[in-house]
Amino acid sequence: MNRAEGIPVFELFGETAELPDVVHCERIRDRAKEHGWKISAHRHRRMSQLILIETGQAQSILDNEAFVFESHTFLYLPPHCVHSFSFAPDTEGIVITLPLEIVRSLAPPSQEAAHSLTQVIKGTTPDSLSTLVKLFTTAYNNKNLLRTQLTVSLAHTILATIAAIGCDNAIQLDETHKSHLQQFDRLLNQHLQDGWKPSDYACALSISTGHLSRLCRESQGVSASTYIEIATMSEAARLLAFTQMSVANVGYKLGFNDPSYFSRRFKSTRGKTPSEYRNQFLDNH
Repeated sequence: MNRAEGIPVFELFGETAELPDVVHCERIRDRAKEHGWKISAHRHRRMSQLILIETGQAQSILDNEAFVFESHTFLYLPPHCVHSFSFAPDTEGIVITLPLEIVRSLAPPSQEAAHSLTQVIKGTTPDSLSTLVKLFTTAYNNKNLLRTQLTVSLAHTILATIAAIGCDNAIQLDETHKSHLQQFDRLLNQHLQDGWKPSDYACALSISTGHLSRLCRESQGVSASTYIEIATMSEAARLLAFTQMSVANVGYKLGFNDPSYFSRRFKSTRGKTPSEYRNQFLDNH
């Protein structure tokens, strides 16, 4: 694993140039094999990816959680999710890369689908998804006149299928509440490093601070302050695990002026000091 100063942002892994096509499709072995079957931690700013493992196995870290993916499983990764993989040699499967513009152009518009596709979605690959991916790869590899139209249409069908799976797995909330929570999550991503308080987010959402806390309690069982702290410490955990930034600088980056206070809050939420948390990754990598 390459512990760079920041978490790398790639188009395709190891590449910074823009995608050469509207969408991209490749076999897992074509990229993973040349990197020793290990894909080090990185994220994509404006792309989602669908990974289907047909045979073999992959050990993965998604943000700060570890998962094992077996044969006939799939993983959908939204933009900004930090991910790394260690594939068993000769693992077979497909990786489909979809620019954010393709994801957002899914029509007709649906709040449920839009929210679902901002989350990590994983599970056993249903036959319907497997069939769609085969159709997609065939269209992608066919250089005919309407190849772009075919691949984009199939990409939208794949995205709708994945979004439906995500919706089936999600907790059903009142439509208004879901809209506010989705906006809240977007604001969190934008202002995580600005030290915003619950009142700042509530003001931006045009609701009261009390109402924001009620929404958080209904969806996650915690107050707005705790919800914000969990999101902040999750980003801190990513930076500690995947970068060489000092503990103090991680705290400063996330709006903490006092490194000691940052360390205390991190231990309170994670059960370990920042240094203890980082050391477990150093031992593994």
